[in-house]
Amino acid sequence: MITTGTKAPDFTLSTATAEGPKQVTLSAEIGKKNILLLFVPMAFTGVCTTELCEISKGIGAYDSLDCTVYGISGDNPFAQQAWAQKEAITIPLLSDYEHAVAKAYGIAYESFLPQIGLGMGGVAKRSAFLIDRAGIIQYAESNEDPKQLPDFAKIQAKLAELK
Repeated sequence: MITTGTKAPDFTLSTATAEGPKQVTLSAEIGKKNILLLFVPMAFTGVCTTELCEISKGIGAYDSLDCTVYGISGDNPFAQQAWAQKEAITIPLLSDYEHAVAKAYGIAYESFLPQIGLGMGGVAKRSAFLIDRAGIIQYAESNEDPKQLPDFAKIQAKLAELK
């Protein structure tokens, strides 16, 4: 996993919007605000839905700390859009369909949930990366257990330091 103090790997990912598909490039967002990347394993699953719904409901806290939040999963952008509409997820969801970003950040499972017969490689571990306006990772957390949420209190405390 990439660590704090390192430059955030750049990427361009797709998101589905009401106006149609859109590309989001990390390097184009650097410098505007701090950025929180929340990697989740899969759309429409319980813990992922809970996490992103809670973040959506509390987005004001991140806005007040001058932070843009993105959710990232390996689902296609149209599935993400349907998930966001169904669950009222308001943060932009970025599609890492090829799992290239999860691999670049060092958080891809070699085999996701093989104990229940899935065993899919490349799925992102539940992870959080806080990137400052200079493009440097200021907080990094990745959890082997897909049910373990990031420590949002620590993330918000770090954001308060960066403000």
